[in-house]
Amino acid sequence: MRLAGAIRAQVAELEKDQVITDIGTLEAGLSDLLAPQRFAVVLLGLFAGIALTLASVGIYGLLQYSTAQQTHDIGIRMALGARRTDVLTAVLGQGFKLILIGVAIGIATAVALTRVLSSLLHDVTPTDPVTLILVSGVLVVVALLASYLPARRAARIDPMVALRYE
Repeated sequence: MRLAGAIRAQVAELEKDQVITDIGTLEAGLSDLLAPQRFAVVLLGLFAGIALTLASVGIYGLLQYSTAQQTHDIGIRMALGARRTDVLTAVLGQGFKLILIGVAIGIATAVALTRVLSSLLHDVTPTDPVTLILVSGVLVVVALLASYLPARRAARIDPMVALRYE
């Protein structure tokens, strides 16, 4: 931009009919050109974050409700000798089944919608296996964390309290 005056003077000297009204850097031009795509990606990322939060809250709520419904059964199992780790593993296993079903449906949907998303992707193919694996891994970790809290609460159930509950 420091050379803008010199460029205008040189063009005016060479071509009297040409008028330069707007001078900018290549980076600024590219930034302006890519602004709509950048906005779409930021908005898509924001919605993805909201969806991830809603999914983790949903898994937490579903497993919390499920373990609350099974309080009596868990109390009986613990009274008959089940360890806390057994209960924790059982509830986490129940959550993990839901997670695997969700990830499988999500990957299938993502692959099916690649044509829609391909215009928003730069330097990444729509069916990039590394991206699909990393995103699936993040989703599995978040979902396992969301299912850990109800599992831990279920493992802390006192058998006598659970049996008196009904």
